Amino acid sequence: MEQLPKMSAADLKDVVKDGKTMLFFSATWCPDCAFIKPAMPDIEAEYPDFKFIAVDRDENIDLAAELNVFGIPSFIAFSNGDEIGRLVNKDRKTKAEVEEFINSLAANAD
Repeated sequence: MEQLPKMSAADLKDVVKDGKTMLFFSATWCPDCAFIKPAMPDIEAEYPDFKFIAVDRDENIDLAAELNVFGIPSFIAFSNGDEIGRLVNKDRKTKAEVEEFINSLAANAD
């Protein structure tokens, strides 16, 4: 999974402008992030139409605030630069919950 360098929301627009992108906000100290991380390669493989990008919440604290990401792990999906969905809260997420979220985007992503 590609790692997002430190950037602003304005700079992020260039990263997510083409195709489908899924931002995965996490931090090294977060136990709920560590819980979902082992499932991420499988999730990425199941959804090849999305480009998955890891966002270190601590390194990108300003970006997280600009995007109203106040809990991790969290996911924000974009299609051609437009946000099409978010799974943003402080709760632990299972592989099934993340897959359900991505599946729910199908109607919004085209």
